Amino acid sequence: MSFADHLPVLAVLLPGFTAILLLLLGDGEARRVWTRRIALASVLLGAVFAYRLIEHAATGELSVYRLGEWPAPFGIVLVVDRLSALMLALTSAIAVPVLLYATGGWDTHGRYFHALFQFQLMGLNGAFLTGDLFNLFVFFEVLLIASYVLMTHGLGRERLRFGTQYVVLNLAASALFLIGIALVYGMTGTLNLADLALRVPMVQAPDAALLQVGGLLLLVVFCFKAALVPLSMWLPGTYAAASAPVAALFAIMTKVGVYAIWRIHGMIFGAEAGVSAFTAQPFLLPIALITSVVGVLGALAAHSLPRLIAWLTVASVGTICAAIGLFSVDAWSAAMYYLVNSTLVIAGLFLLSELVSTQRGAMGDRLEPCSPVAQPVLLGLMLLLAAASNAGLPPMPGFIGKLMLLQAANDHPWAVAVWAVVLVVGFFTLVGLARAGSILFWSVRPDMPAGSRSGSSPALLLATVSLLFMSVLLSVLAAPVQRYTAAAALQMTDRDAYARAVLGEQGGPAADTTRPYRIPQDPNAGATR
Repeated sequence: MSFADHLPVLAVLLPGFTAILLLLLGDGEARRVWTRRIALASVLLGAVFAYRLIEHAATGELSVYRLGEWPAPFGIVLVVDRLSALMLALTSAIAVPVLLYATGGWDTHGRYFHALFQFQLMGLNGAFLTGDLFNLFVFFEVLLIASYVLMTHGLGRERLRFGTQYVVLNLAASALFLIGIALVYGMTGTLNLADLALRVPMVQAPDAALLQVGGLLLLVVFCFKAALVPLSMWLPGTYAAASAPVAALFAIMTKVGVYAIWRIHGMIFGAEAGVSAFTAQPFLLPIALITSVVGVLGALAAHSLPRLIAWLTVASVGTICAAIGLFSVDAWSAAMYYLVNSTLVIAGLFLLSELVSTQRGAMGDRLEPCSPVAQPVLLGLMLLLAAASNAGLPPMPGFIGKLMLLQAANDHPWAVAVWAVVLVVGFFTLVGLARAGSILFWSVRPDMPAGSRSGSSPALLLATVSLLFMSVLLSVLAAPVQRYTAAAALQMTDRDAYARAVLGEQGGPAADTTRPYRIPQDPNAGATR
């Protein structure tokens, strides 16, 4: 095997081994320089791995890595298709600038920040690459355990209060996750995603009813992780209380729930799932549309900039899941494009919110008149750029993603509702951010001294600008990115190709020719190993 063949597992092991190394190195003042260097080198190398994986995935070939050479579905398997490679690349695109921002001082507010950051990346990468439902649960727990500590990093009364709530609710969701997995395994005898895609259509009534209950329990868990209404109330307070770099990294964490909904209910319980087909369809689209509306209303009512951004996170997740709920290739392509842009913009906004608050003195991030900030032009332009993209103004990538979504919804029975919600939410997103901008940069009190340049170091500005610049780059490279997302969406619907790549001719019971799928006779048609 070549080095490139090991990239899927290296993308998971690299942050894990880096975290262990950082723990062994210690967290003292004398070692801080080396801790930062090792952490930054690791995320940069991880970005190179992600680039190589997305480059290979763009060819249309699925990369399958079987740990210990155990054949699927019996062993642990990592699978890289276009969607998982895209999510891996997006994680790296956020991790690099966020970690650079954290080295500006936030990593000194508590212990072992960099080790926890690496464990979080390990969980994120593993969740996007795993080809097994139980290991999806394992990687969920890895990233959640790291996020529990990162959430309270630096302490403070608000962080402790919302952090406790965050931990308790996630523990309850994890218990439901296990129950859902148990029901799915009990009715199919497997948890391998490729094998599930073949076995779920074979489960007939009345057994299919219990299988669907398991699928819906998983949907509840993933809706909680993605922060869909009515399970989204934990997010605004939690993200607003977290430190800026942690909240920026958390912007990708909600997308793990979105990804899981996509993978489980888009592929396994999708169009070819027999009597269990489209189990989530009656619920996902209306819940997603309501989530978008609730999110933008929360943003309009927010009294601080971080809470406004947190509510916009909820609104963006609703828009993405609405596209998934349309269950069409065009809509899924739009969802991928919009997901990448919204995640980058939200992460950039969280970093920007702290840059603004540190220059406003005692008023901080509250949306109340205060002394003028020291860099009104630079910070104001950054907020304007983010607002235009998030609201969907042309020619920003937010506009392109929403236009793709509206076009995909044209022939759907819910077309009027989708159009109304997307347009209204976009308008009020612009209103909410315009209100925030006018208060932060125009509603100044002359009786208060001018703001300081605290927090305006080149590294902090570079990290924030880079996230917003990548959003602009999505607009410049819209055509190739759209071609990639369209191909990724189409690949998601090809269950047989996914099963052939993962199971090959060594699938054991999964390769039974009585299934509605024929194993190819070509000996070279198996997985890339």
